[in-house]
Amino acid sequence: MELVVEGLRAGYPGFVAVDGVDLRVPPGQVVAVVGPNGCGKSTLLRAVARLHRPEAGRVMVGDADLWSLRPRQAAHRVALLPQSPRAPEAITVAGLVRFGRHPHQGLFRQWSAEDERIVGEALAATGVADLAERRLDQLSGGQRQRCWIAMTLAQRTPVVLLDEPTSALDLGHQVEVLGLAREVAATGRTVVMVLHDLASAARYADHLVAMRAGRIVAAGPPREVVDAELVRALYDIDADILRAPADGAPVVVPAPAESLTAESLTAEAAPATSSESSTATGPATSTASTATSTASTEAGSAATSPAEVVA
Repeated sequence: MELVVEGLRAGYPGFVAVDGVDLRVPPGQVVAVVGPNGCGKSTLLRAVARLHRPEAGRVMVGDADLWSLRPRQAAHRVALLPQSPRAPEAITVAGLVRFGRHPHQGLFRQWSAEDERIVGEALAATGVADLAERRLDQLSGGQRQRCWIAMTLAQRTPVVLLDEPTSALDLGHQVEVLGLAREVAATGRTVVMVLHDLASAARYADHLVAMRAGRIVAAGPPREVVDAELVRALYDIDADILRAPADGAPVVVPAPAESLTAESLTAEAAPATSSESSTATGPATSTASTATSTASTEAGSAATSPAEVVA
């Protein structure tokens, strides 16, 4: 089904996070949403997934306005894997993936052989079938992310939303997850994912959406829209844009910051004269701690993300 976002405006008290966004994604496409921190990427995904009510605009999946549907009906059309999902302690991989079938359960629709088959297919599609009886907390970061994606696929929706699916993964696991997103789209589903790595977005996405200050500043095929001007508009830095030898995908090479040029480093390393008696001290370092949080929903409300229910 085609995903269409029209005139979407969403935010928080005293702050507009998404302002007049229009987006059209055909089936079988991978769309990467990129931009600086705080530009509205995650709020856009949450509004599309019915987890954040927009102030204006509409979200269409096929011929249905998502916000006019009941939560459980909407969860049959859109699935969201949020940032940093959390699972119950000691849950197995199979137990986690079964949560993907939660929107399909009800008073007159209990667990069935079809549900078990779909869970098995999701495990196989993500390459974690052999981990089904392992505890989630015993797996590596890349394996866990594949399990969460398996749960999202088990929801069997035509639209799949992934919010920073490669966050905190090493390069090898990033490639695995992004390749998996392409495989999901190849089955005819629409995949929209938020990414911070512009080069990865350019290589794995069919369509790139660049946001800043709640608005779309560029959109189109990555090879057409990724250039030095876009990098400067998004991140206020200069960059060289190279082409990957294998497929011509844009490769972004940021220019050195002015404070780190060779000239400045040479000047800083120059020995002090005999008349100087000051003592050089190194800069203090600090460690930033990252707090993770999830928005939980009651099981009866059936939000479009079973990950919200799992938490």
